[in-house]
Amino acid sequence: MSEMQGTTERNQTVISQFLLLGLPILPEHQHLFYALFLAMYLTTVLGNLLIIVLIQLDSHLHTPMYLFLSNLSFSDLCFSSVTMPKLLQNMQSQDLSISYAGCLAQMYFFLFFADLESFLLVAMAYDRYVAICFPLHYSSIMSPKLCGSLVVLSWVLTTFHAMLHTLLMAKLSFCEDNVIPHFFCDMSALLKLSCSDTHVNELVIFVMGGIILVLPFVLITVSYARIVSCILKVPSARGIRKAFSTCGSHLSV
Repeated sequence: MSEMQGTTERNQTVISQFLLLGLPILPEHQHLFYALFLAMYLTTVLGNLLIIVLIQLDSHLHTPMYLFLSNLSFSDLCFSSVTMPKLLQNMQSQDLSISYAGCLAQMYFFLFFADLESFLLVAMAYDRYVAICFPLHYSSIMSPKLCGSLVVLSWVLTTFHAMLHTLLMAKLSFCEDNVIPHFFCDMSALLKLSCSDTHVNELVIFVMGGIILVLPFVLITVSYARIVSCILKVPSARGIRKAFSTCGSHLSV
C-alpha cells in the first residue's frame, strides 16, 4: 500500500517543466519573424510608456479619463510582457522549456492583465457617460475618491479571478505529457495535459469566464447606448461633434 502511494506521489510530481512548441514557423523564416515580433513588442512597450509619461508630465491631463488611460497603458504594457519576452527567448535560443512555477505565473499574469483591461474600459465608458449626460455634475460625480475606488476595484476583482484559476490549476496533477502546443501557458492547454479530474476547473471557467467577458461588454454597451441617446438630443451638429469627440480617446483604445 505504501509503495503504491509512493508511486502515485512520484507520478504527480514528475512534471517539473513544460515545453512550449511556439508558433508553426519554418526554420528559414525564424529570423524574419523574430525581428517582426521584437519590433512589435518594442513599439507596444515604448508607445505605452510614452502615454504614461506624457500623462504624468502634463497637469492638464490629470483628469479621470487620463487616470484610467494611464492605468490601461500600464496594463497593456504588462500584458504584452507576460508572453512576448518568453516567445522571443524561445525563438532565439531554441530552448522551449518553461518551469512549472513559471508556467503557472505566466497563466496568472495573463489572466490578471487581460481582465484588468476589460474592467478599466468599463470605468472609462462610465466616465464618458457621466461627462456627456451629466456635464454640469461631472466634477462632483467623478471625484478623485470615486476614480481611485474604480481603479482599486478593478485591480481587486482581477486579482481574485486570476488567483482563483491559478490555485485550482495548482491542485491538478501532470503525470506524463508536458508539451504545450502554444507559445505561452494557456489555461485550456494545461487542462488538456492534466491527469486529474478537471470538472471543477471547467465549471469555474464557464461561470467566471461568462461573468468576466459578458459583464464588461454589457456595461460598456449600456453606457454607449445612453451616450448616443443623450447626443441625439443635442440640437446642433457642432454640439454633436463635440460630444462624440469627448469619447475619442476611449473609442480609439
